[in-house]
Amino acid sequence: MTIKRMDNILIVVDDLEAVKAFFIELGLELEGETTVEGPDVGKLIGLGDVRSTIAMLRTPDGQGIELDKFHTPDAVRFGPVDAPVNALGLRRIMFAVDGIDAVVARMQAHGADLIGQMQYGASYKLAYIRGPEGILVGLAEQLGQG
Repeated sequence: MTIKRMDNILIVVDDLEAVKAFFIELGLELEGETTVEGPDVGKLIGLGDVRSTIAMLRTPDGQGIELDKFHTPDAVRFGPVDAPVNALGLRRIMFAVDGIDAVVARMQAHGADLIGQMQYGASYKLAYIRGPEGILVGLAEQLGQG
């Protein structure tokens, strides 16, 4: 048996509406939103008395980001919201974009903080931004595409 594809990543959030709006502004599409609860959910994820609201977003090519707002039990925060990129664990997600400068400007107008930008030779322009709840997003624009 082999892996067929990556279906989605999960980001546990406190302010579901702000994070959802951030990713929609970035260009993801809201696929659906629902509340899940009960013993089967708790058994699956190893927690008791679970009630959470999830929102599923998709990139234009079908990759998924699941946002999860726990109502019970309360979410637990480890470390600062603005943890540096070299903190252990999942640190950022990256998207391929066209017109990186315009994307960065649009996301800054939507409240994102620019961490940094660079050009990687003649291949890529890269930028790191920080969105709501400290979520790090990398943006990459391939240069010289034929």
